[in-house]
Amino acid sequence: QVQLVESGGGLVQPGGSLRLSCATSVSSFRHYAMGWYRQAPGKQRELVATIATDSRINVADSVRGRFTISRDNAEKTVYLQMNNLKPEDTGVYYCNAVLGLMNSWGQGIQVTVSA
Repeated sequence: QVQLVESGGGLVQPGGSLRLSCATSVSSFRHYAMGWYRQAPGKQRELVATIATDSRINVADSVRGRFTISRDNAEKTVYLQMNNLKPEDTGVYYCNAVLGLMNSWGQGIQVTVSA
């Protein structure tokens, strides 16, 4: 298991922005596929965006054009820039790291979009 530490969540008004960070100390970070998922109250966890080891990106239709995922292999960190936030983006956001059969999750961080 990889330890993942998320930060950057909080309360923001509709139309606002937040940047989530997910940091790890694993030495082989560049070999991990990374992703962000979210879970709204009463709903299942869903994919937000993933970024592969070669930086190929997959983004959910619901956030395409508003959210950007990126990674800094030197800093061993993955980011999620969230712009034009909507109330339906509210939920707990989880960082995910995958290497082969190893699948690790962060503890989750709350994002609340409300006026």
